[in-house]
Amino acid sequence: MSQTPLSFTAVVLAGDRKPGDPIAEAAGVSGKAFAPVGGKPMVIRVLDALDAAKSIEAQILCGPPQTALHNQTILATRVSSHRVRWVEPQATPSASAYHVMQGLPDTTPVLLTTADHALLTSDMVDYFCTQAVVQKCDLAVGVVPYELVAKAYPGMRRTATRLRDGAYCSCNLFAFVTPAAWDAAAMWCQVEQNRKRPWKIVQAFGWGAVLQYVLGRLSLSDGFARVSTKMGFNVQAVLMPYAQAAVDVDTVEDWKFVESLVRPQDAPRLSQERQHD
Repeated sequence: MSQTPLSFTAVVLAGDRKPGDPIAEAAGVSGKAFAPVGGKPMVIRVLDALDAAKSIEAQILCGPPQTALHNQTILATRVSSHRVRWVEPQATPSASAYHVMQGLPDTTPVLLTTADHALLTSDMVDYFCTQAVVQKCDLAVGVVPYELVAKAYPGMRRTATRLRDGAYCSCNLFAFVTPAAWDAAAMWCQVEQNRKRPWKIVQAFGWGAVLQYVLGRLSLSDGFARVSTKMGFNVQAVLMPYAQAAVDVDTVEDWKFVESLVRPQDAPRLSQERQHD
């Protein structure tokens, strides 16, 4: 793969939504981001993938709380050596993303991901960033065909959005490529604030789009075209050919499943597990 024309700053969201996270408690660690996968904290796995990616120039970690760093020698060393910049997490993921991005020039291309993206690899990062640039969009959103995920991991529960041209899973990869896309961080805050008032979200995107989706008439490209119109800038999906891009750790069941995948004999399969044309 050729090197990405742009160098991205990676922002990793690593704050817990509330105290007593079930995954942290099950793993016996102080925060979800520190739950081990293959003997390594998830957040370190993510930072290692970003460190090896050609498209990433800098790394910013938003969370966990500073007090949690004291018992995490590897992470504390990276922060103190300025290899990774640490930022205090905010109340919600959207507020954290918005807070970090407000401290960066809006001309900085930003890759946003999460600390629970435990199977993230440098190849996935470079593929996503390259496609975001090639597609000449303002904001890119990573998605994986559900069929690819189901084939690779039969029996694994994964939420999928069903559209006219197939079902798709999200993969916690977002690229803010141009200054125009930075408005999306503020919009995300508004949507998250209204998550318990769905009519507000419907008002933001229009009843027509919702009806089209419910009736199964909306394709992936149609959906992103409507979002682009509403937002006022070009939003496009990047179809990821890696099944593991759709695997994040939202539940204790997810954590145990990912742990079962990351074994020495599975490493070659995970690195090569992508759809070939």
